[in-house]
Amino acid sequence: MTTANGWGNPSPPPMLIQCSHCDAPALGTERGTWTIAPEGDEDFEPTLYTLVSCDKCRAPQLLVQTSEMEGGSNWGWADPVREWPSDSSGPLSPSIPRAIAREMREARACFSAKLYTATAVMVRRTLEGMCVDQGTSKKALFAALGELRDANKIEGRLFDWAQALRVLGNQGAHFSKEAVNREDAGDALQLAEALLDYIYVFTAKYDEFQQRRAKASGDASSSPA
Repeated sequence: MTTANGWGNPSPPPMLIQCSHCDAPALGTERGTWTIAPEGDEDFEPTLYTLVSCDKCRAPQLLVQTSEMEGGSNWGWADPVREWPSDSSGPLSPSIPRAIAREMREARACFSAKLYTATAVMVRRTLEGMCVDQGTSKKALFAALGELRDANKIEGRLFDWAQALRVLGNQGAHFSKEAVNREDAGDALQLAEALLDYIYVFTAKYDEFQQRRAKASGDASSSPA
């Protein structure tokens, strides 16, 4: 049954959310939506933002959904993920490739749902996607990460982090009497996001800085004294 709000317009049905304030599942009420779609030469997935309030404590939260193919040629919205307030470090950088960002968002969703073993598995999938995107030739994740190290794309502690995440992902992917706990899953999320930011954000910014400095030096040397 469709209800009406105070303005006489149909009100959307309540939705099940994970309230960060109540720290429990709760019904939520939609307060507004905003859709962003690419224009011109822009290349990103259409994204739907929904502002929701908890029916129990009235705390707000922002949900995000990206478009996805629903078989054939039909498009729909993926399951909503809480963007704010977030248990992780914040919105993912748009510089991260869409397929890899999708895996990372699913890892976040698993963590929010307290599925910590699934979180570790999705973090491992994220690392695998990063290695493929970076052009590694090895299929085994251990060897692929070694390729990134040898190519100076990750180094030192970042490589150690990546290996630790790989091991945790193995623990999640194979049956074990010891489940992945919340602390390890949370650390895995933060370390994975740090790796993605290093590869796709900081490295790109550093390269741009170096190119800009080189161009400035070249212009200065060619100008008359």
